[in-house]
Order: sequence, then C-alpha cells, then structure tokens
Amino acid sequence: MLTNRMPATVSSPMRVFDRELSRLFNDWRPSEDVLTARYPVDIREDAEMLYIDAELPGFTRDQIDVTVENGALTILAHREHEKREGEVHLNERRATRVSRTFNLPDTIDENSVDASIENGVLRLVFRKREEVKPRKIEIKG
Repeated sequence: MLTNRMPATVSSPMRVFDRELSRLFNDWRPSEDVLTARYPVDIREDAEMLYIDAELPGFTRDQIDVTVENGALTILAHREHEKREGEVHLNERRATRVSRTFNLPDTIDENSVDASIENGVLRLVFRKREEVKPRKIEIKG
C-alpha cells in the first residue's frame, strides 16, 4: 500500500517550519499582548562589501539591537505598547518584538560594519576581509 509519507531522513516543509519556529521562540515566550512577526530582509554582496537591508517600519534606532557573535548576526527590534488616555475604539498597535538571526560568511570582517536606519529600513554594510577580496595580478614579460 502506498502512503503519502516521506522517509524519516527527508525534512518535510512542516518539519522545517516547526524547527525554525521553535528556534525563533526558544529563549522567549510571547504573551497575549505582544505581537510577534518576521520582517523582510534583502542580502546582497559585491567584491568589497556585504549589504543587509531589513524592513523595520515604526521602530526607532533606540528600539533596535544588532549583535554579531560567533559568526551569527542577530537583528532584534522591540517596541512597548503605548498607554493612552481616553476611550479606545480600536487598538491594533501593541507591543511588538521581531528578531532574525543569520549566519555570516567567513569572508566578512565582523569588526568592520556600518549601521544606519532611514525610512524604516535598517542598513548594515560589512566590509570583506582584505585577504578574500579579488585582486588583479599583473602579468610580466
């Protein structure tokens, strides 16, 4: 009899999703009044730099933490709920926490990074290590 099950050695999309979700919430458990979400990120590189653009609309630079540790980049943003006086008709904006972690390639210099935020987009620019940058070889003779 044929079944729709995958072999145990192959990760199903749901197993991958479950593993990533568990990793995301491993150190933090959300409460009912905290919204958690992922945010879109673009990563690109050229011969000199690695560029990371993360969309974090509504977050100020003081609400964003960027850390590099053991080759992993973590971008965490956290915003507390604003308490307001008066009668509330709609309350969709609540405390929000977003976090993503990326493994950085060995080619970058973890100590040489520029970070800026403009129009809700966090931009990180890592320089590549000198020894891994392409270099032109002069041909003699």
